[in-house]
Amino acid sequence: MSENLLLVFELIGTVAFAASGAMVGLSKKMDIFGIAVLGIVTSVGGGIIRDLVLGNTPPATFQNPVYALVAIFVSLIIFIPAVRRFLFKKQSIYEKTMRLMDSIGLGIFTAVGIEIACLAGHKSVFLLIFVGMITGIGGGVLRDVLSGNTPYIFVKHFYATASLIGAVVFIILWNFSGQSAAVFGCAFVVTALRLLAAKFRWSLPKAKEDFE
Repeated sequence: MSENLLLVFELIGTVAFAASGAMVGLSKKMDIFGIAVLGIVTSVGGGIIRDLVLGNTPPATFQNPVYALVAIFVSLIIFIPAVRRFLFKKQSIYEKTMRLMDSIGLGIFTAVGIEIACLAGHKSVFLLIFVGMITGIGGGVLRDVLSGNTPYIFVKHFYATASLIGAVVFIILWNFSGQSAAVFGCAFVVTALRLLAAKFRWSLPKAKEDFE
């Protein structure tokens, strides 16, 4: 995958995650600053953690401000009164939009995280899978913690597991079909699994019934 195409792919993920972060801020009735902060943290948080794990310092976010600027721009759009009214007109609209944006962001950043690690010369399968997952879920975890919610990865349908499966798909495709197929295949699998899991309510076993 060319650098330009990778940048476009990352920007799509940034837009998706920034939108999900800003929407959570809206649901918490935050002011415009808080909404922008959540948008930025959600979109770049996972990448910052990834770069620190890989030893890429300073993280790419601080070397190229385009990601933070795009996140701020998207957050401001979400804050526009007409957009807010549309998103909260019905609970189903908010939930579906939030689910779609979060799923797209998770898929893209899982794939991008592993690709960046591969291009840096890392070969450990465990490291690649870990980096992919942390890039995908890291921003969402920070968003949920800052907004006072239990992180999605602990309570939502098939969230971190979708990222894990996508990471494995990436490694398989990288070895047999090449770089571009691995990136797009991983992003598609993660996004599709998240949306299907939400639709059909797939989830991992929980211990809730033991405490009722």
